[in-house]
Amino acid sequence: MNRPHGDPPVTRRQAVGLIARAATHAALWLAAWQGAASWFFVPAAWSRANSPHNHRYPKSTMTTSSAMASDPYRLPRHVIPTYYDLRIEPDLHSHSFAGHELVTLTVIEPTTELILNATELDVSTATLSGEGQTPRTGTVRMDPELQRCHITFPAVIPPGVWKLGLTFRGTLNDKLRGFYRSSYKDERGIAHTLAATQFEATDARRAFPCWDEPQFKAVFAVTLAIDPALTAISNTRIVDDRLEGGTRVVRFAESMKMSTYLVAFIVGKLVSTAPIMARQTPVRLWSIPGKQHLTPFGHEIAVYSLNFLADYYAIPYPGDKLDLIAIPDFASGAMENLGAITFRETALLLDQRTATHAEQGRIADVVAHENAHMWFGDLVTMAWWNGLWLNEAFATFMEMLVVDAWKPEWERWTAFGMARAAALSVDGLLSTRPIEFPVRAPKEAEAMFDVLTYEKGASVLRMLEQHIGPTVFRDGVRHYLTAHAYGNAETTDLWVSLGHASKQDVPALMNEWIFSPGYPLISLAVESPSMLTLTQRRFTYAGDSSAATAGAAPQWHVPVQLRITTTRGTETRRVLLSARENRIPLPDGWTSVLANDGGHGFYRVRYSSDLLSGLQKDGLNNLAPVERFNLLNDTWAATVAGMISSADYLALTEHFRHEQDPHVWAVMLGSFSTINHLLDESDRPLLASLVRDRVSPMFHQLGWTPRLDERDLVKELRGDIIRALGTLGRDETIQAQAREAYTALQQQSRPIDPNVIPALVSILAFTGNAARYEEFSGRFRQATTPQEERRYLFSLAAFRTPELLERTLAKTLTDEIRTQDAPFLVSSLLHNVYIREKAWEFVKANWERMDKLFPKSGLRRMCGGITGLSTPELERDVRDFFASRKIDLGGKTLEQYLEQLHIAVQFRERDCAAIRALLARRTT
Repeated sequence: MNRPHGDPPVTRRQAVGLIARAATHAALWLAAWQGAASWFFVPAAWSRANSPHNHRYPKSTMTTSSAMASDPYRLPRHVIPTYYDLRIEPDLHSHSFAGHELVTLTVIEPTTELILNATELDVSTATLSGEGQTPRTGTVRMDPELQRCHITFPAVIPPGVWKLGLTFRGTLNDKLRGFYRSSYKDERGIAHTLAATQFEATDARRAFPCWDEPQFKAVFAVTLAIDPALTAISNTRIVDDRLEGGTRVVRFAESMKMSTYLVAFIVGKLVSTAPIMARQTPVRLWSIPGKQHLTPFGHEIAVYSLNFLADYYAIPYPGDKLDLIAIPDFASGAMENLGAITFRETALLLDQRTATHAEQGRIADVVAHENAHMWFGDLVTMAWWNGLWLNEAFATFMEMLVVDAWKPEWERWTAFGMARAAALSVDGLLSTRPIEFPVRAPKEAEAMFDVLTYEKGASVLRMLEQHIGPTVFRDGVRHYLTAHAYGNAETTDLWVSLGHASKQDVPALMNEWIFSPGYPLISLAVESPSMLTLTQRRFTYAGDSSAATAGAAPQWHVPVQLRITTTRGTETRRVLLSARENRIPLPDGWTSVLANDGGHGFYRVRYSSDLLSGLQKDGLNNLAPVERFNLLNDTWAATVAGMISSADYLALTEHFRHEQDPHVWAVMLGSFSTINHLLDESDRPLLASLVRDRVSPMFHQLGWTPRLDERDLVKELRGDIIRALGTLGRDETIQAQAREAYTALQQQSRPIDPNVIPALVSILAFTGNAARYEEFSGRFRQATTPQEERRYLFSLAAFRTPELLERTLAKTLTDEIRTQDAPFLVSSLLHNVYIREKAWEFVKANWERMDKLFPKSGLRRMCGGITGLSTPELERDVRDFFASRKIDLGGKTLEQYLEQLHIAVQFRERDCAAIRALLARRTT
């Protein structure tokens, strides 16, 4: 499941609040517009015999029922489903569905009870039949707490093959999970309903009774009985389509053997593109009527990526067709159902004439990510949710590989530095977790869809790929997929395959990265004129806390690539650090040393003052963009952690006035946004002066109008620079020009580059009055593309007038805003310094209502907004509220949010006075 956090503008990104996937530049920037404090953190058969971490995790193999008896969240293993013949009859008018299934089972041990998963279903009949056996009727008992269905029989069921028939009914819910309803209005304003599924992680049990665990793979034959005026889509091609009375009955081909969470069915008024063939596979995009003109871009990357991936994996696509479906209401960003991938509209549909570079990049990333899952996740699936990273980290890694090959001028691996930075920020917390982490309850499985699973997982894979070589890495991946096709696998299985290809001890290199929390800070210093020392210790924002001391911290095998500049040129050295301190001789005539050459390492670097000075003297422009990004981002992180002074960090930013890369600017502007968030309003004009000093030279270089031969990344940067000047910099000239440009845009009196439009909307919201608020509310309702709708919706959280922002708060509990978006809008308001106190009171007063109204994943992301409540008084109130309500967000999510909030408060208390004094001195 990609971007589990969907489209939240406060995210893929706010690396904390983006615990949703913190990677897209556009999403990060919306947080910056609002001054989010989360910019501290910027820039988802066991065999552990050889692992030192064997004691940490329970075995999860297909064993007998007794092995699972002590775990209330795991089904017993004495009954194995192999085939589901499933018929679903949805009624979109009554918001309900009826179903019948015939499940082929293998009974391994004699039993009188069948236990499977089901919740929010009414199971009315249960019959069991076997060859040569008298059919039996079972007694059904539901266990809502454990989401189980118990079926007992009067006589013992002997081992063998049986068929279980179940009849059931359910509700098409409005929670965006299980089998749920989505609504939209057509061009005439008439409301329509469609039904869609979202089963990952543990919600197939809300649509049909099943063995709802990844390891219970089976073949699925789906039949949908629908209104003849509607369309039906499932995982496979249609093999029969006929009328039975007044009902259209659509039967789909049998699926490959797969997990329940990958089953999908969608019913509604939908239209498709003509198919484009990717080798032998027809690829179509589906949308609600009237939006087919927004499909060509997504269609192009869908076909390209499917072909690329089949080549890379050396395995044909495992389905018989590929449909990509845009759903109006969708909690996640997208979902990798085999052959029927579902998306938020903003993650698939796009008008290429009006979309920004960042918006195009998001769709390319998401589509490539989901297609990568057809192999990594669907063909080969993790055995249990603790191994989710095997799905999501690889899909994240592969999306970058695919899009970089498709559009090399986009420099996606440089952009991936932002995703890595988001992971580094969360993994620098004491409350972080390992990439692979024990999971028991469903809520814990849902909490695994975070920046550690996705971004950290992908980052360590990239680091490993660069260490052993891309070709060797690819060969190991091919071996893994071939060896475990149609089955389940564990991390150890991946190490075996990569070790087979590389002839290296991969577990010794990688286990600490996967099974231990955190990452190293590599400190560089010159011990003598010819000796460099590299020291590793765990980085945390708590500085020299007990958890980060040498005795308690993990010790990583760190592949470090050094670039040493000398008077004769440069040389590169590859070093695998294994000790806490390492010494490396330096050549004669050296002038500077750069660690993390190429930027692929998942660690931070801290240079001694003389080494940092050497890099500056040799010219920061001689570094690659990702290397400049890492230098600035690591320095900012050290500032937040109290390792260096804010004055030293701000002095470093002077060297980036003419920076050409938007990702490097994202770090610098994000850090300014954090400082802006922590200052009092009376001090913000002082910061605005510094922002203008740093940003104006680049604006004068770029201007308002793109050049004919300009790169897409430069166009993206122009929008960021203009936005920064008009909001953080409070530049009145830019604000006036933005108003003029926006008027020209609406009147179509002169062309405005699409990459500048989000900046115009942001500046006009920042300076806007009630009339502008009404205008933007109207443009949100009348938007013609998903991107335009999203842009104007989240602008309603970026105004500065409290009365207007209170109106936005009220809208989040009405039908005007979809529940897929409302939690993220609330999170944005919690970060807005002009409303955050009232927004927090609103959350407390409406918690029960939000808990019922919002999707659980959205509610969890909404709570990330508490990181913006960065005063000691608000922090105490936040902690009291969550403690008194005994709120559990699953996993370590809440613990991480609270630690991030505490770090923000600490930084405010420690540094704000000094920053204020420094800014004041600049203006005198």
